[in-house]
Amino acid sequence: MNAIREATPTPSASFEMPAVWVNDAGEPRRVGFELEFSGVPLDTASSALADALGVRRRVVSEAEHRVVSPALGDFRVEVDWRFLKKKAAENAADDSDGEWIAALSQLASLVVPLEVVCPPIAVDELSALDDLVLSLRNAGATGTSDSPLAAYGVHINAEAPSLDATTLRGYLRAYCLLQWWLLSEHDIDTTRRLSPYVDLYPEAYLHAVHDPAISSLEGLIDLYLEHNPTRNRALDMLPLFSSVDEARVQRVVADPLINARPAFHYRLPDCHIEKVDWSLARPWKRWCVVEALAADESALDELALRFSAAKRPIIGVDRGAWVREIGQWLADHGLV
Repeated sequence: MNAIREATPTPSASFEMPAVWVNDAGEPRRVGFELEFSGVPLDTASSALADALGVRRRVVSEAEHRVVSPALGDFRVEVDWRFLKKKAAENAADDSDGEWIAALSQLASLVVPLEVVCPPIAVDELSALDDLVLSLRNAGATGTSDSPLAAYGVHINAEAPSLDATTLRGYLRAYCLLQWWLLSEHDIDTTRRLSPYVDLYPEAYLHAVHDPAISSLEGLIDLYLEHNPTRNRALDMLPLFSSVDEARVQRVVADPLINARPAFHYRLPDCHIEKVDWSLARPWKRWCVVEALAADESALDELALRFSAAKRPIIGVDRGAWVREIGQWLADHGLV
């Protein structure tokens, strides 16, 4: 990897440090989180967030509020419904339909999740998010467990330490080896398992990504698009690959909703904000297992050989057996 390795800073009380914590410029990598939840109206959620950060909120529209922290950045609190956000933004400009937009926003809060979109925060400052989660929980926010229809998740947008082919391939190899184990460890709610947004990579890709012939960025992107021509993946690489070669991605997935940025978009974990023992540090800890394995090329090679050897004609790899095998390997090597 090209990322500069320096003495690890003092970690926060709850958040682990990734194996590589700085980027190519020698600066701390940044991570953005997105939380989906319900149980409270938009006003209450944004007020709770503002209180946690010790600042004032700003109403952008009936569907979106902003909370700006001088230390951390710009937090968005919004109703996760594109139609309502569009109409609310239009109304903010001419104020012609204020009453029905406000009524629709209140109604939407009953059936549509709210979302807090955090700014990218340095990995050694993530503990600041603990107060945010606690304040939302105390205000009444509820997550995936609140309803059989509540497919609410947490998205982790971790800045890549480098955008070279070797680094990105290492992360993809690590994730592909861990994908089934992560699904088991996160104990994903049935509702979210059935939703398309956290679809897994197909098994053919789990094998193909270890081919040493895939050594260039172009080859890495093309292989990904061949097997995953969609935004609906638990680890969605389209934003990151778009930041590298947007035209290449758009030729296969012409989707204006792809937000190009040099970060892994990981959205497998559930949101359990209503549980007193839950914090964002828990899903982040599982992602850090990917980080650790991605930084260990010899371990990747060893596990890739094991995974290939476990493949059987027609039926492929026994998923349960592989989860047990790699889980034991991670435990033996102190990664869990």
